[in-house]
Amino acid sequence: KKDPAAPPAEAAPVKAEDLAARVNMLIDTSCYTCFSYVAQGLFERHKLVFACQLCFQVQARSGDLQAEMFDFLIRGPKASGVDNALAEWLDDSAWLMCNALKEFEVFEKLPDDMVGSAKRFREWFELERPEEQPLPGDWKKVTEFERLLLIRSLRTDRMSEALSTFVKTVMGSKYITSQPFNLERSYRDVTPQTPVFFILSPGVDPVKDTEKLGKQYGIGFDQGNLGLVSLGQGQEPVAEKAIEVSFKNGGWAFLQNIHLTPRWTAGYLEKRCDDLDGAHAEFRMFLSAEASKLPINILQVCVKLTNEPPEGLGANVRKNWLPFTDDFFESSAKPGELKSITFALCLFHAVVIERKKFGPQGWNRVYPFNFGDLTSCAQVAMNYLEANPKVPWDDLRYIFGEIMYGGHVTDHYDRRLVSNYLAAYMHDELLEGFEIFPGFKTPTNSGNTKDILEHIDTAFPQESPTAFGMHPNAEIGFRLMQADTMFNNIRELQPRGGGGVGGLSLTEKAKVMLDDIVEKMPEPFEMLEILERVEERTPYINVFLQEIERMQELMQQMKRSLAELDLGLKGDLQISESMEQLMNDLAAGARPGVWEKYGYPSKRPLASWVLDLLQRQKQLSDWTGSEMVNPPKTTWLSGLFNPQSFLTSVLQTTARKNEWPLDKTVTQTEVTKKQAEEVQAMSKEGAFIHGLSMEGARWDDKAGTIEESRAKELYAKMPVILIKAAVFTGQEQKDTYVCPVYKTQDRGPTFVFNAGLRSKAAPSKWILGGVGLLMDVA
Repeated sequence: KKDPAAPPAEAAPVKAEDLAARVNMLIDTSCYTCFSYVAQGLFERHKLVFACQLCFQVQARSGDLQAEMFDFLIRGPKASGVDNALAEWLDDSAWLMCNALKEFEVFEKLPDDMVGSAKRFREWFELERPEEQPLPGDWKKVTEFERLLLIRSLRTDRMSEALSTFVKTVMGSKYITSQPFNLERSYRDVTPQTPVFFILSPGVDPVKDTEKLGKQYGIGFDQGNLGLVSLGQGQEPVAEKAIEVSFKNGGWAFLQNIHLTPRWTAGYLEKRCDDLDGAHAEFRMFLSAEASKLPINILQVCVKLTNEPPEGLGANVRKNWLPFTDDFFESSAKPGELKSITFALCLFHAVVIERKKFGPQGWNRVYPFNFGDLTSCAQVAMNYLEANPKVPWDDLRYIFGEIMYGGHVTDHYDRRLVSNYLAAYMHDELLEGFEIFPGFKTPTNSGNTKDILEHIDTAFPQESPTAFGMHPNAEIGFRLMQADTMFNNIRELQPRGGGGVGGLSLTEKAKVMLDDIVEKMPEPFEMLEILERVEERTPYINVFLQEIERMQELMQQMKRSLAELDLGLKGDLQISESMEQLMNDLAAGARPGVWEKYGYPSKRPLASWVLDLLQRQKQLSDWTGSEMVNPPKTTWLSGLFNPQSFLTSVLQTTARKNEWPLDKTVTQTEVTKKQAEEVQAMSKEGAFIHGLSMEGARWDDKAGTIEESRAKELYAKMPVILIKAAVFTGQEQKDTYVCPVYKTQDRGPTFVFNAGLRSKAAPSKWILGGVGLLMDVA
């Protein structure tokens, strides 16, 4: 028997390798637990951002992350003034980024090697999933992070997949495997003092999940211990009573849509969430709101959860069809026709919702289409089928496109898009079943709702831009936008103070950029001398004088604000709020907001914007160096602050010459086969312009018509265009696509004019494809 007075035996020493293994296991477990807890409250699009941020922080702490290379990854800088030696297959943006990458010693031979091994690089570049294949030549030996930089430069559209692979390699596959929504699992972290906060997504109802969970704990409406209040005008006292009764007697209180009562939420509710001590042991509080600005205290105290509906065209069509029952169709005198029309409406609704992902090429503006639009249209279809012996397609298309859905749409070109979708879907062939988009035929209307649901599940092809009537390149454009948004999010998560190991501080970065801009700034125009040389103020002369004045004003503002900031950085001047904002923008390589109101629409990063500005100034400077009687031989329309005024000057000049009424005069476009440098003299009929690019299609010089885009060519440069004036006749031109011209990729509010372009295909092909001309591509 052991003597209780005897000293305790010494524990066996733990081996160093066992201790290290256990510590690593603890670190891994606690890290993943933290990640899982945060990720349950994030949208899917943000989970990879969080996983990447965590991964990069882990690498930085371990000394495996080089600050300058990480900065390159999240900013994607581009070199300037380097001609593209691989223009046949590589876009300018990728070539300039590769030239910026050669600043790192390991990549100094990259551009030369790409030219020397062009065939191998092109084969890799044109792969559908290049991130899964080894890089060409000796580049396959680079580290995982250096590989990321190469993909960032050459195939930015594949960065989501490349980052997922990187996180999987460094941290483990569990960090990129999405956990499905599980309220029962998350409920384990909930206490009377810790409410649940649901971040709402369209088409998802957390109340049903909460009711289902409540049954397991004896909570429900029948038991009288579940209080459900939907917030809105006058509902605040009801919500307060529900909370206080549950707080005192035990039970669950669920407050929906707390974002609709911001004052009450920031007042009573925030204070109540801070003081939940003394609550009944069975008390639980559930809150829900859309993603909006809410009191930070409420967000901090809650367990945050998200539950998103499945994404994709097929999933949306299925979701749209589910609410329609056989009883609904059997109540109609024409059930077969109603089924066909309702199915087409379900597809149309899914298309207009999902098309948003293609950004401005999809829709010029974002519209709040909702499920009520779909159900209202189905009811209208039923009423019209009852009242007409034949299907009144024209009436239905008008009501759906101009009233029900068209009521949301404010942009003319978006209304045109809606009308063309309905024209493609709503016609007699729909009743028999036809291929409504490549690879998918509409179901026959003889079956019941389950048969049609089965048809959706089995026959719907893998999603592709062709289902929307768009070119496959639109998928690349969507992925590029996705990558840009992701890197913007990662950038915003970085500390704003120091630059990390070996990195420049924020003020040092700002100073470098400031000095670079100041050095490049040209001398101002001598306005008095220019005005003295003008003999007659013709419409063209007025346009260029106004442009010079605008350029002068922008340059003066830039010089003044940069000089102020320079003094502030030296300590000679107190840094104001506007100076601090300018400093942050310069350090981040973004266009400064303080220059926006003096500038022009642009999506370029700062370095590229400055070069673009200098090119614009040069066009004006070259003009002042000429006789200043006429416009240049060909005008770089993209380089004008107000391109509409130049087009108006063409109309004014021609109208005066021919004595036409100006209000009856319109612009006409004629695409030439010349490039800007090939134009020898200005046009006698109007004015030559250049600098436009086509998105969604390309111009075929030989055929003189619009054609399908080449693979991976997102923006096709246009040749010189002749702008002429003509008297408006009211007749539509045959075989012509009326193509909108915009200042930037944002489209919408940057509209300039319509260009009539010859087309062998029907104009609807290019309308559904989102084809437009852009003056400036970032």
